[in-house]
Amino acid sequence: MAGQGGRQRGRRPDRRGAGAGAGARDRGGRHLGSRGMTKGPGAPAAAHPGRPVAAAPSTPGVWNIANVLTMVRVLLVPVFVVLLFADGGHDPKWRSVAWASFAIAMITDLFDGELARRKGLVTDFGKIADPIADKAIMGSALIGLSLLGDLPWWVTVVILSRELGITLMRFWVIRYGVIPASRGGKLKTLTQGTAVGMYVLDLTGWLATGRAVLMALAVLLTVGTALDYIGQALRLRREGRAAARPGR
Repeated sequence: MAGQGGRQRGRRPDRRGAGAGAGARDRGGRHLGSRGMTKGPGAPAAAHPGRPVAAAPSTPGVWNIANVLTMVRVLLVPVFVVLLFADGGHDPKWRSVAWASFAIAMITDLFDGELARRKGLVTDFGKIADPIADKAIMGSALIGLSLLGDLPWWVTVVILSRELGITLMRFWVIRYGVIPASRGGKLKTLTQGTAVGMYVLDLTGWLATGRAVLMALAVLLTVGTALDYIGQALRLRREGRAAARPGR
């Protein structure tokens, strides 16, 4: 019996050795496996499933869909001019192709700004390139039509003077605030683009009369919205200067 007891005592495992070989255990005796060795320098940080990880804000790159549409509009300007003056500038087929390029350019104008605002793609490049592209396509169409004798020069002068003047005025008061685009301004842009597009086409009869009426409406909206923007700019500048005075 003594020998058998000795043999049993000899077979008794070392619990400390078994614990070290099988891995660490918690206070309740549960096996922790390799997790018990994750403490210490160089160990991966513990995850917190219930805590959201804040993502770093990303700055939109220059090559995004909104800026690409703006650049397409810029590239369409020389294409439109060539098509407008092709074969003397009065060939109905070439004028139809020129209208198609003008229409594509105006459609990109409707979408690029909206996409930039909704998708968070507003960039400094877009702020500069977008108005330049707008003035370039509209200015080339107006001047080209006047050179061809299809549109009175006074209409071209009124519209382009308004567009250039309002743009300069926005920069003049930008230190005091931003003049938002009004509904009248958006209606002016739509009416103006439609009327100019109809003048690009070789229309006759009641369609020619209709485009003249639409252009007259566009001119009225051009002048009316210009007066509204001037009033807003003067009021914005006056309020900004008053707020900047000492003691206020």
